[in-house]
Amino acid sequence: MATYFTRGSVTENITTADKRDALAKSLKALGKPLRRVLILPPDHTRLNSDAGELTRLLFELLSPKTEIDIMPTLGTHSPMTDAQLRMMFGDTIPLDRFKVHDWRNGIWRIGVVPGKLLSEWSEGRVDYDVNVEVSSRLFDGYDLILSVGQLVPHEVVGIANYTKNIMTGAGGPDTINKSHFLGAAFGMERMMGRIDTPVRKLFNYGVANFLGKLPILYVLTVMQKNNATGAMTMRGLYIGDDNVTFETGAKLSQKVNLDLLDAPLKKVLVWLDPHEFKSTWLGNKAIYRTRMAMADGGDLIILAPGLKEFGEDPEIDRLIRKYGYKGTPATLAAVKSNDELRNNLSAAAHLIHGSSEGRFRITYCPGPGMSADAIRSVGFEVGNLKDYPIEGLKDGFNGDVFYISNPALGLWALKNQF
Repeated sequence: MATYFTRGSVTENITTADKRDALAKSLKALGKPLRRVLILPPDHTRLNSDAGELTRLLFELLSPKTEIDIMPTLGTHSPMTDAQLRMMFGDTIPLDRFKVHDWRNGIWRIGVVPGKLLSEWSEGRVDYDVNVEVSSRLFDGYDLILSVGQLVPHEVVGIANYTKNIMTGAGGPDTINKSHFLGAAFGMERMMGRIDTPVRKLFNYGVANFLGKLPILYVLTVMQKNNATGAMTMRGLYIGDDNVTFETGAKLSQKVNLDLLDAPLKKVLVWLDPHEFKSTWLGNKAIYRTRMAMADGGDLIILAPGLKEFGEDPEIDRLIRKYGYKGTPATLAAVKSNDELRNNLSAAAHLIHGSSEGRFRITYCPGPGMSADAIRSVGFEVGNLKDYPIEGLKDGFNGDVFYISNPALGLWALKNQF
């Protein structure tokens, strides 16, 4: 195992030419012929990861000598449309090179992580076995599997990507459901923005023990948004197949993607880009990523013009509508008494993550795709988009209002919490 490329700092600006050179040198350093390659980038909901350009560059470097398949790691997300594929990956890659991951079908069960370890990692909060389930496509005889994605604070695992992209992005129901619930049971606030977490231990164990023979190489980015211009800058690029590659990049993410504040926020306004956020399954990042910074009795107002559903998976959408965002005690009680929720623990985890636990108000302001009654039915208050113009607002404080233009890009918390 090795780190093939590492470059990053809080002032770095890695250009397209730099990326191409780093990828080319890393591929050459592997020292083996590459007849068939599988690329695993995120989907359009991680548009700011720069995985789109990196995938294009990899395709250009490898083709036409190499047969290349690209499978966006959807996890439970909806398949990408042709328009979304073109928006993220450009016009040069033939559409027939893109494959769809189906988290409920086409899955291989390749091992079991024993409940004894889960109990140890979670301090006794859960003790179930976890079946390691991943896409059967990973075993189709590829000479190289390139896992591409962004290191950024995350509500389920602590810092997104690395082995998470394999275990959940390309994972199956048991792995996804139980890993999400492990994080929720352990406590989201104890995990977000942290490198070593129970869920990270689970993912690393699963890959090391059951996927170790697969030729997986990770291409990991650290991105930062310029609050003045809105432009994204690549601060770090890390290529390797070992934990050092991940940890080195994750430490930089902690420096550039954590917004640590002196005092709790009383009023927060979050914009959800309609091209990226069409469900509360994704849009609730506005809750996940701000919850640690919100003042008791404060107001979180979420502007969601593209909202059209709660869960991207039909069954999860149904469960969210049925059980609602009612906080940890109510959700745990529902899990205990209802098989359908107990069999979909990722939905239960999401219901916990998406609640304020009664500490602050959450108001969703939808567009025409979601009714006010539907939003109220799951436990949120409803507002009007027209009441909250965002023109001229900058990220951060605008008088008494704290504005966030994309909650997926960071984590907002208090200094005394880290």
